[in-house]
Amino acid sequence: MAYRVVVLVSGSGTLLQSLIDATGTAHPAVEETPAELPGVEIVGVISDRADAAALTRAADAGVPTEVVALASAADRDAWNLRLRDAVARHDPDLVISAGFMRIVGPPFLERYAGSMINTHPSLLPAFPGRHAVRDALAHGVRVSGATIFMVDEGVDTGRIIAQHPVFIHPSDDSETLHERIKVVERQLLIDTVRHFAEEGRHVRD
Repeated sequence: MAYRVVVLVSGSGTLLQSLIDATGTAHPAVEETPAELPGVEIVGVISDRADAAALTRAADAGVPTEVVALASAADRDAWNLRLRDAVARHDPDLVISAGFMRIVGPPFLERYAGSMINTHPSLLPAFPGRHAVRDALAHGVRVSGATIFMVDEGVDTGRIIAQHPVFIHPSDDSETLHERIKVVERQLLIDTVRHFAEEGRHVRD
Protein backbone atom coordinates (compact mmCIF):
# COMPACT_ATOMS: atom_id res chain seq x y z
CA MET A 1 0.00 0.00 0.00
CA ALA A 2 1.35 3.42 -0.94
CA TYR A 3 2.37 5.93 1.70
CA ARG A 4 0.00 8.81 1.00
CA VAL A 5 1.22 12.41 1.06
CA VAL A 6 -0.63 15.70 0.63
CA VAL A 7 1.47 18.78 -0.13
CA LEU A 8 0.41 22.34 0.75
CA VAL A 9 1.87 25.08 -1.46
CA SER A 10 1.68 28.82 -2.08
CA GLY A 11 4.34 29.64 -4.65
CA SER A 12 6.55 28.29 -7.40
CA GLY A 13 6.66 24.73 -6.12
CA THR A 14 10.37 23.90 -6.29
CA LEU A 15 10.12 21.73 -3.19
CA LEU A 16 7.01 20.10 -4.60
CA GLN A 17 8.87 19.38 -7.83
CA SER A 18 11.63 17.69 -5.86
CA LEU A 19 9.03 15.43 -4.26
CA ILE A 20 7.36 14.73 -7.61
CA ASP A 21 10.71 13.78 -9.10
CA ALA A 22 11.66 11.67 -6.08
CA THR A 23 8.43 9.68 -6.18
CA GLY A 24 8.62 9.16 -9.93
CA THR A 25 5.13 10.64 -10.23
CA ALA A 26 5.79 12.59 -13.41
CA HIS A 27 8.17 10.11 -15.02
CA PRO A 28 7.82 6.55 -13.71
CA ALA A 29 11.20 5.27 -12.61
CA VAL A 30 13.19 2.99 -14.85
CA GLU A 31 15.86 0.58 -13.77
CA GLU A 32 18.69 3.05 -14.44
CA THR A 33 17.09 5.82 -12.38
CA PRO A 34 15.15 4.33 -9.48
CA ALA A 35 12.81 6.61 -7.57
CA GLU A 36 14.21 8.01 -4.33
CA LEU A 37 10.82 7.57 -2.67
CA PRO A 38 9.48 4.22 -3.85
CA GLY A 39 6.08 3.46 -2.38
CA VAL A 40 5.32 7.13 -1.70
CA GLU A 41 2.41 8.71 -3.58
CA ILE A 42 1.54 12.40 -3.72
CA VAL A 43 -2.23 12.10 -3.61
CA GLY A 44 -3.11 15.79 -3.57
CA VAL A 45 -1.68 19.30 -3.79
CA ILE A 46 -3.59 22.14 -2.14
CA SER A 47 -2.86 25.86 -2.36
CA ASP A 48 -4.19 29.02 -0.80
CA ARG A 49 -3.51 30.81 -4.11
CA ALA A 50 -5.11 30.07 -7.45
CA ASP A 51 -2.13 31.57 -9.29
CA ALA A 52 0.50 29.42 -7.57
CA ALA A 53 2.83 27.94 -10.18
CA ALA A 54 3.06 24.86 -7.98
CA LEU A 55 -0.46 23.92 -9.07
CA THR A 56 0.72 23.71 -12.67
CA ARG A 57 3.60 21.45 -11.63
CA ALA A 58 1.14 19.18 -9.86
CA ALA A 59 -1.31 19.12 -12.75
CA ASP A 60 1.49 18.34 -15.20
CA ALA A 61 2.37 15.34 -13.03
CA GLY A 62 -1.25 14.18 -12.91
CA VAL A 63 -1.71 15.02 -9.23
CA PRO A 64 -5.15 16.31 -8.13
CA THR A 65 -5.14 19.96 -7.08
CA GLU A 66 -7.43 22.24 -5.12
CA VAL A 67 -7.45 25.88 -4.07
CA VAL A 68 -8.62 26.88 -0.60
CA ALA A 69 -8.25 30.65 -0.56
CA LEU A 70 -8.41 32.54 2.71
CA ALA A 71 -10.61 35.19 1.10
CA SER A 72 -13.20 32.55 0.22
CA ALA A 73 -13.91 31.78 3.88
CA ALA A 74 -15.93 33.80 6.36
CA ASP A 75 -13.03 33.98 8.81
CA ARG A 76 -9.74 32.24 9.59
CA ASP A 77 -11.38 29.45 11.60
CA ALA A 78 -13.71 28.71 8.71
CA TRP A 79 -10.72 28.65 6.36
CA ASN A 80 -8.89 26.22 8.62
CA LEU A 81 -11.92 23.94 8.58
CA ARG A 82 -12.13 24.10 4.78
CA LEU A 83 -8.43 23.33 4.52
CA ARG A 84 -8.78 20.45 6.96
CA ASP A 85 -11.63 18.96 4.95
CA ALA A 86 -9.77 19.38 1.66
CA VAL A 87 -6.78 17.50 3.07
CA ALA A 88 -8.97 14.85 4.69
CA ARG A 89 -10.55 13.93 1.36
CA HIS A 90 -7.18 12.49 0.33
CA ASP A 91 -6.78 10.41 3.52
CA PRO A 92 -3.06 11.19 3.85
CA ASP A 93 -0.48 9.55 6.05
CA LEU A 94 1.55 12.76 6.03
CA VAL A 95 0.93 16.43 5.22
CA ILE A 96 3.89 18.48 3.97
CA SER A 97 4.01 22.25 4.01
CA ALA A 98 6.27 23.03 1.04
CA GLY A 99 6.43 26.78 0.69
CA PHE A 100 2.94 27.16 2.15
CA MET A 101 2.80 30.73 3.46
CA ARG A 102 -0.15 30.44 5.83
CA ILE A 103 -0.12 29.58 9.52
CA VAL A 104 -2.63 26.84 10.26
CA GLY A 105 -4.68 27.11 13.42
CA PRO A 106 -6.47 24.91 15.95
CA PRO A 107 -9.37 23.83 13.70
CA PHE A 108 -6.81 22.27 11.34
CA LEU A 109 -4.30 21.07 13.91
CA GLU A 110 -6.93 19.30 16.01
CA ARG A 111 -6.85 16.69 13.26
CA TYR A 112 -3.35 17.01 11.80
CA ALA A 113 -1.08 18.03 14.67
CA GLY A 114 1.68 15.46 14.64
CA SER A 115 1.02 14.56 11.01
CA MET A 116 2.27 17.74 9.32
CA ILE A 117 5.87 18.74 8.68
CA ASN A 118 7.48 21.87 7.33
CA THR A 119 10.92 22.98 6.15
CA HIS A 120 12.87 26.08 7.16
CA PRO A 121 16.12 27.62 5.84
CA SER A 122 17.96 27.89 9.15
CA LEU A 123 19.03 25.73 12.05
CA LEU A 124 16.00 26.32 14.24
CA PRO A 125 15.39 27.62 16.83
CA ALA A 126 17.80 30.20 15.38
CA PHE A 127 16.32 32.67 12.90
CA PRO A 128 12.63 31.74 12.63
CA GLY A 129 10.33 33.63 10.30
CA ARG A 130 10.35 34.65 6.65
CA HIS A 131 13.76 36.31 6.59
CA ALA A 132 15.89 33.54 8.06
CA VAL A 133 18.68 33.72 5.47
CA ARG A 134 18.96 37.49 5.64
CA ASP A 135 18.91 37.41 9.43
CA ALA A 136 21.66 34.79 9.60
CA LEU A 137 23.91 36.95 7.42
CA ALA A 138 23.07 40.08 9.41
CA HIS A 139 24.07 38.36 12.65
CA GLY A 140 27.39 37.25 11.21
CA VAL A 141 27.02 33.57 12.04
CA ARG A 142 29.32 31.14 10.27
CA VAL A 143 26.87 28.26 9.94
CA SER A 144 23.23 28.15 8.87
CA GLY A 145 21.34 25.21 7.43
CA ALA A 146 17.99 23.55 6.91
CA THR A 147 15.47 22.15 9.37
CA ILE A 148 12.51 19.80 9.07
CA PHE A 149 10.07 20.26 11.93
CA MET A 150 6.62 19.40 13.15
CA VAL A 151 4.01 22.08 12.51
CA ASP A 152 2.29 23.58 15.54
CA GLU A 153 0.37 26.83 16.13
CA GLY A 154 3.51 28.95 16.33
CA VAL A 155 5.88 30.31 13.70
CA ASP A 156 8.63 27.72 13.17
CA THR A 157 8.31 26.55 16.78
CA GLY A 158 7.42 22.88 16.35
CA ARG A 159 9.48 19.87 17.36
CA ILE A 160 12.62 19.50 15.27
CA ILE A 161 12.81 16.27 13.27
CA ALA A 162 15.98 16.69 11.20
CA GLN A 163 18.65 19.30 10.50
CA HIS A 164 21.67 19.71 8.25
CA PRO A 165 24.27 22.51 8.44
CA VAL A 166 25.40 24.76 5.61
CA PHE A 167 28.60 26.74 6.13
CA ILE A 168 28.46 30.43 5.25
CA HIS A 169 31.16 31.74 2.92
CA PRO A 170 32.62 35.24 3.42
CA SER A 171 31.39 36.15 -0.07
CA ASP A 172 27.82 34.95 0.48
CA ASP A 173 24.81 37.16 0.03
CA SER A 174 21.19 36.17 0.66
CA GLU A 175 20.78 34.70 -2.81
CA THR A 176 23.90 32.54 -2.90
CA LEU A 177 23.42 31.27 0.64
CA HIS A 178 19.75 30.52 0.10
CA GLU A 179 20.49 28.57 -3.07
CA ARG A 180 22.91 26.30 -1.22
CA ILE A 181 20.46 25.86 1.64
CA LYS A 182 17.71 24.92 -0.84
CA VAL A 183 19.81 22.04 -2.16
CA VAL A 184 20.26 20.68 1.37
CA GLU A 185 16.63 21.40 2.28
CA ARG A 186 15.27 19.40 -0.65
CA GLN A 187 17.38 16.35 0.10
CA LEU A 188 16.64 16.57 3.83
CA LEU A 189 12.91 16.60 3.08
CA ILE A 190 13.20 13.60 0.77
CA ASP A 191 15.24 11.69 3.35
CA THR A 192 12.70 12.50 6.07
CA VAL A 193 9.73 11.38 3.98
CA ARG A 194 11.59 8.18 3.07
CA HIS A 195 12.22 7.47 6.75
CA PHE A 196 8.56 7.92 7.66
CA ALA A 197 7.42 5.81 4.72
CA GLU A 198 9.84 3.00 5.53
CA GLU A 199 8.59 3.00 9.10
CA GLY A 200 5.05 2.87 7.74
CA ARG A 201 3.78 5.38 10.22
CA HIS A 202 2.27 8.78 10.66
CA VAL A 203 4.53 11.42 12.14
CA ARG A 204 2.38 11.31 15.27
CA ASP A 205 3.45 7.72 15.84
